[in-house]
Amino acid sequence: MSRPIGKPSLPDEASIALPALPKARRPQRRGRRAFGGSQPIAFLYLLPAFAFFIAFGVIPLGQAAFLSFYEWNGITDRSFTGFDNYLTVFTDPKIRGALWNSAILIVFYAFLPISVALVVVGLMVRVRIRGQAVYRAVLFLPTILPLTVVAVTWRWIYAPDGPLNRAFDAVGLDGFSRAWLGDFTFALPALGLVGTWVTFGLVFVLFIAGVQKISTEQYEAARIDGAGVVREFFAVTLPSLRREITVALVLTITAALRNFDVVFVTTRGGPGTNTEVPSMFIFRSVFQTRTVGLGAAIGVVLMLELLIVNMAVLWYRRRGEVES
Repeated sequence: MSRPIGKPSLPDEASIALPALPKARRPQRRGRRAFGGSQPIAFLYLLPAFAFFIAFGVIPLGQAAFLSFYEWNGITDRSFTGFDNYLTVFTDPKIRGALWNSAILIVFYAFLPISVALVVVGLMVRVRIRGQAVYRAVLFLPTILPLTVVAVTWRWIYAPDGPLNRAFDAVGLDGFSRAWLGDFTFALPALGLVGTWVTFGLVFVLFIAGVQKISTEQYEAARIDGAGVVREFFAVTLPSLRREITVALVLTITAALRNFDVVFVTTRGGPGTNTEVPSMFIFRSVFQTRTVGLGAAIGVVLMLELLIVNMAVLWYRRRGEVES
């Protein structure tokens, strides 16, 4: 049958060939490209810090661990003693007392400033205070001061004729006046309060920065639900500051366990051995009694103590994040 003239034939739908679309290219992962074999130059940026850590961290630590198994006076030949130095660390009552003193200092360096800073930050959420930048600068100043300067200043404050005793005498509380750094009961707490004064500014600034990241909607929702100051603190502020609290604990506990400058300048471990800390024993073992192996063993034990405590803090934070 002939096709009518003037009516062109249309192709069937099935016969229409659609142009082939180009295949979508999968986006490359920048992380894999940056740290993979295609760009090894990225690792060059880590070499200075890595070399510094190896030279001043890993190598001295390895040398201390090696010397801890020897009896050596720093001059003559070494003699292998095995674990005798470590047995001395855990059996000598003076060294155990120094370890106990460092544990007490953790309360003053870490838990006390963190607790006070949390209370102050919780109140500042409710009450607006003008001039916060000035307060932060003033409170953070002790953190950046050299610890030797801090120790000399507080030794003058705690002196028998120092400003603290004069203040007590001026208000009629002369019964509280004493030689604070020479008192067997109050010498260690007095040094601990110096640590509180030093670390409080750092902890406070950390918490202020953390609170500023909390959205106002969370506080408004809590207040709509009728939450008071205490409930608002435990429901909103405290959970939101989990990371900042972890950082503060790691920094302050480390400062407490490696404390040397303040003790050396103020009391040198006295009166008696009431303010002895492990770092003072390391100093005396290496530079005074010439028992380098024992000093190295104390240093290794102190390093392990720092590692265990900080790992426990980090583990507790990760556990809290998983549960939340």
